[in-house]
Amino acid sequence: MPAVSKGDGMRGLAVFISDIRNCKSKEAEIKRINKELANIRSKFKGDKALDGYSKKKYVCKLLFIFLLGHDIDFGHMEAVNLLSSNKYTEKQIGYLFISVLVNSNSDLIRLINNAIKNDLASRNPTFMNLALHCIANVGSREMAEAFASEIPGILVAGDTMDSVKQSAALCLLRLNRTSPDLVPMGEWTARVVHLLNDQHLGVVTAATSLITTLAQKSPDDFKTSISLAVARLSRIVTSASIDLQDYTYYFVAAPWLSVKLLRLLQCYPPPEDAALRSRLTECLETILNKAQEPPKSKKVQHSNAKNAVLFEAISLIIHHDSEPTLLVRACNQLGQFLQHRETNLRYLALESMCTLASSEFSHEAVKTHIETVINALKTERDVSVRQRAVDLLYAMCDRSNAKQIVAEMLSYLETADYSIREEIVLKVAILAEKYAVDYTWYVDTILNLIRIAGDYVSEEVWYRVIQIVINRDDVQGYAAKTVFEALQAPACHENLVKVGGYILGEFGNLIAGDSRSSPLVQFNLLHSKFHLCSVPTRALLLSAYIKFINLFPEVKATIQDVLRSDSQLRNADVELQQRAVEYLRLSCIASTDILATVLEEMPPFPERESSILAKLKRKKGPGNLPDINDARRNVNGNTEHSEKTEPTNKGSTQSFTDLLNLNSAPSTGASLLVDVFSDSSTLASTDVSEENFFRFVCKNNGVIFENQLLQIGLKSEYRQNLGRMYVFYGNKTSTQFLSFSSSVTSPDSLNTQLNVHAKTVDPIIEGGAQVQQILNIECVSDFTDAPVLNVQFRYGGTLQNLAVKLPVMLNKFFQPTEMTSQDFFQRWKQLGAPQQEVQKIFKSKHPMDTDVTKAKIIGFGVALLDGVDPNPENFVGAGVIHSKNSQVGCLLRLEPNTQAQMYRLTLRTSRNSVSQRLCDLLSEQF
Repeated sequence: MPAVSKGDGMRGLAVFISDIRNCKSKEAEIKRINKELANIRSKFKGDKALDGYSKKKYVCKLLFIFLLGHDIDFGHMEAVNLLSSNKYTEKQIGYLFISVLVNSNSDLIRLINNAIKNDLASRNPTFMNLALHCIANVGSREMAEAFASEIPGILVAGDTMDSVKQSAALCLLRLNRTSPDLVPMGEWTARVVHLLNDQHLGVVTAATSLITTLAQKSPDDFKTSISLAVARLSRIVTSASIDLQDYTYYFVAAPWLSVKLLRLLQCYPPPEDAALRSRLTECLETILNKAQEPPKSKKVQHSNAKNAVLFEAISLIIHHDSEPTLLVRACNQLGQFLQHRETNLRYLALESMCTLASSEFSHEAVKTHIETVINALKTERDVSVRQRAVDLLYAMCDRSNAKQIVAEMLSYLETADYSIREEIVLKVAILAEKYAVDYTWYVDTILNLIRIAGDYVSEEVWYRVIQIVINRDDVQGYAAKTVFEALQAPACHENLVKVGGYILGEFGNLIAGDSRSSPLVQFNLLHSKFHLCSVPTRALLLSAYIKFINLFPEVKATIQDVLRSDSQLRNADVELQQRAVEYLRLSCIASTDILATVLEEMPPFPERESSILAKLKRKKGPGNLPDINDARRNVNGNTEHSEKTEPTNKGSTQSFTDLLNLNSAPSTGASLLVDVFSDSSTLASTDVSEENFFRFVCKNNGVIFENQLLQIGLKSEYRQNLGRMYVFYGNKTSTQFLSFSSSVTSPDSLNTQLNVHAKTVDPIIEGGAQVQQILNIECVSDFTDAPVLNVQFRYGGTLQNLAVKLPVMLNKFFQPTEMTSQDFFQRWKQLGAPQQEVQKIFKSKHPMDTDVTKAKIIGFGVALLDGVDPNPENFVGAGVIHSKNSQVGCLLRLEPNTQAQMYRLTLRTSRNSVSQRLCDLLSEQF
């Protein structure tokens, strides 16, 4: 960059800034600014032409006034005129003013674009850099439309100077982030990869950032970058610091470039070429070795740079998950950080070890640090580090250490921060259920959990303990005895009363033989808590009382007196009053046999996924929950526990009890306890099942099909025009499925629009087991129809056939796009042709809830743009549909009319077929 000569100093600007700083009040400052604005306006409008220096000085003053928070409504043309100057300082001020003040919708944008084009074509590196910086700083869609096709040529041109290549790469990265649909993917993509071999490390650093972003979007186009990235990384980690002197930071060679190269490699699986893989392994080993060396400097910058490279290398090792030696070494290295004095290092170590714990190769190595993690839980000052310690204990838990970990979590729960108590409660409940060999321990643990943190025990937790006790005959007596003893405490949490009421109502007869827990004692104990409880709990206790009448006829009169009391029959709450009246009448008129039939013991609950796990996943968010339910337990010889002993087979890595981890938990107590008895089974049919198809328009996970024999669940993820769908087949019976096969077929019209490749699935599914199939999906062009999953298997000698329509819709290939209000409505007007708009007015099928509507629009795939529409009641969104052949921008506007219970949905895209299909899909959701 040219040096600024002494003559370029602007004395008038310095005096003005000094005057502003010396103002004693806001009024004095405004008065001085208004005086200066009047002076500048007169100079710009005067007959005398201003020279470049004067324009620059006055434009600088305007810029300073704007940065003080005052509006500027003139001077834009003078700033544009500065762009044509041949002096660096004048051109620099012009570009600075434009980057800060000029709106993308300005009438001057054409003049600005012409000036930028002239500078880009000038081949003057200084002017080219200024122009590229301006494009990147503004980053508007108009800038992308004007220059996105030119910048790649500058980037890969052989005669472009290194500094310009750096700016071009970063400018292209900025445009790709703001307007990805406008950055063309042409022949330059193959050439930009070779910038990783450039002699100038600044160019390599900028190019790596660009390639990483583009590789996430189109991984196949940049596969050749793997070998070049490994080669460059190898040269960096094996070089001495003096070899890269200009890019050595506190004795660490090119740390920023090293981190970027390691991140680029995380976009791909391990290299298939043995030599390349070996070289990458050597690089990672070298980084791990350097971490063990004594520090070359005591300054914090040295350790920060060194650890940044180390943690990124460990992330790559975890991502590849294929080298046992490296995984164990990474685990040991992280273990050393667990006791480091630097809080950030301890946090990062715990976070990385959570991921390592899910690997079959490093799980045992992680378990060796259990005492250190427990100590961190007890002594760590930072709550975020303690939370990561809880996550790690949860991730490393298996049958060998479950009791120890659960005990430590319960101990910590008594003093834990309020913000994380609910999460700890959920994790303790999950681990206690999952690894309970002796269910008496499970009952003790949950009751202890309610005692310690009753306010944080959600309904899902006590629902689940009820289900398990009812399903297991061997624990019912113990549960009744334990809960009876727990209820004798002077102060009991309401959740304990709920569990006690339910269990004693069902199994109180199992402990009634003891005089200390006779029927009357049980009833009096429960009723002593009645007046302290909320209405739902009182309702549950009334149900327990009528159960007592069936179990213990000797207390019938006592209970009838309670039901007959005014406090029940004339209760202000309708639910309690109705229950009291009905239960009293039932006990009076029904014979013993009828009473026994109506109030018989609850049947076992169907085996379903624990709603606690579903709640924890919702709380933690996707991708943030350590996986404790995977194949590593079988590899290490720790067979997963389920409520029924399951035969193991190579196709099943999960118990069917926790099938899919997808079913959402019921929202209310009544719905859970009633739903478990519902039988939504349907017989297998060769007709294509579309029953749940539209439920997946705004979500990617869930159960798509279920009958008496088979449950099919889906987990999907999409990126740009590519998708991956995990299909889970669960055998609900105790008999093997033989000759199991599945295939995906598409209508003829869909074959050229959508590619679906299905991996093979195990031909045998054991009773109660589950297998997984992966489908890789590519969107070639926009489509309307959907592929069909065909499943065939033999059960009990009978061949079963079924077909399920797969929820692969066009909106799954959306990329959300953030836009300002001006950008949105300008683009809206551009898409104003009749064939580009589809509008539909329809009656609401569901309650018109604002939060639900927002969630559905976001789930549909677009970015929800707040504050864009003048009417705050309306919803607007923007996104880009990605296919292999094209990218289609989409704008939508949803206008609710709550009085009429109607919606008006308007979609505008550049392609009519896309608008129509998206409108049909989205309108079905409201």
